[in-house]
Amino acid sequence: MTDLIFASATELARRIREQEVSSAEVVEACLSRIAAVNPALNAVVTLADDARDQASNADAALRQGKLWGPLHGVPMTIKDSFDTAGVRSTWGTVGRRDFVPEIDATAVARMKAAGAILLGKTNTSEFTMSFYTNNRIFGATRNPYDTERMSGGSSGGAASIVAAGGSPIDLGTDTGGSVRLPAHFCGIAGIRPTSGRVPRTGHAVPFGGLADLLTQVGPLARRVDDVALALSVISGPDGVDPYITPMPLGDYRQVALSGLRVAYFTDNGVAPPTAETAACVERVVGALAGAGCRVEEARLPGMEQSFDLLRGLLGATGRANLKRALERAGTLLDETGMSFMATAKALGPMELENLFEQVDSFRSAALAWFQPYDLLVAPVNAGPAVPVGEIEDRIADFTYTMTHNLTGWPSAVVRVGTSPEGLPIGVQFTAHPWREDVALAAASFAEEVFGGWQRPRDE
Repeated sequence: MTDLIFASATELARRIREQEVSSAEVVEACLSRIAAVNPALNAVVTLADDARDQASNADAALRQGKLWGPLHGVPMTIKDSFDTAGVRSTWGTVGRRDFVPEIDATAVARMKAAGAILLGKTNTSEFTMSFYTNNRIFGATRNPYDTERMSGGSSGGAASIVAAGGSPIDLGTDTGGSVRLPAHFCGIAGIRPTSGRVPRTGHAVPFGGLADLLTQVGPLARRVDDVALALSVISGPDGVDPYITPMPLGDYRQVALSGLRVAYFTDNGVAPPTAETAACVERVVGALAGAGCRVEEARLPGMEQSFDLLRGLLGATGRANLKRALERAGTLLDETGMSFMATAKALGPMELENLFEQVDSFRSAALAWFQPYDLLVAPVNAGPAVPVGEIEDRIADFTYTMTHNLTGWPSAVVRVGTSPEGLPIGVQFTAHPWREDVALAAASFAEEVFGGWQRPRDE
């Protein structure tokens, strides 16, 4: 069974397509793995009733010579912030505890159209608004490398079960680091694409609003090639989300690393990294230099503004956005765990104007600074996964990811090392807008050199 549960989605797709293994076998192996590890992880919160039937249908289709798509018969899980037709979709909030939508979110529908089979939903923080995957319906998700540690948030359920072998691939979302941080904490790969790449139709954080720039849908998997495959499936306009741009997605396998101009830093000036975190960045940069990249130590100016600017955008309307979210979900104020939003103070017209001027100035200055480079390499976080519940005093650690929710640039993460405690350490690869191929090429190279995901010691 281990050859199935720990195989990449790309490899599983090939083996199913060539009928070396059946979709039914793969789905059964993943469901068995979920049953074995989920009691300790609390990563999968709802199972789909029809996964086995869909797998049988996939196998029957192949016997008839019909191929559904590049993910034909491959199982997947989906973050519980996405609507999934016929399967409970709570968004982590009490008002939707038993809500079953009739329509899939766009990204989910595209994965299904590519042939993927839904196993179930993975835990998220309420409305995805926390770096800690915990809510009042399902509780907290744990890290498969140490169950006393967090899995990150808000896509922590996704990262935890993928790392543990219960699912080869999942879809997350990233507003302040919610794809990249769980990928780092759980030792897998993920990407936050360019703002405007993937529609958010049918998601808990819908398109629009003052902070639309911040949130993007991004895949999580054990291998970079799976992340790239899923991104190619879910990208592009859907005719509903008005903020999506029809930009081509380059093939990361066609990117030549030699000659790339690389900037890197180990300390963002806000939260000093652990020694091993810094060392991981330096080892990656050394490998890139050896591959022919031109490397220079340089830090994006103004990064120290990241937390204040991001928090300002999220809280600019005070409680109005929280009220709207709660009304849409049918959650009462005393049923929500989002106390930090409940205390937000609305900005006046001049304060709001000043905030947007600051954000635009930061983004413009960042673009100008980035022009001499093709790639930026940096930590994902100041350190590895933190103990469960220890988040309030660690917010500064998460500023490494927040910066690129503000810039809107694509950032990929892959595991490159291990902390003294035995926890995964990832590195963040950021490229110019619409150049996900460059970020993924660098992440794939680092994965090849340093090994990427490693199996948790759970047996």
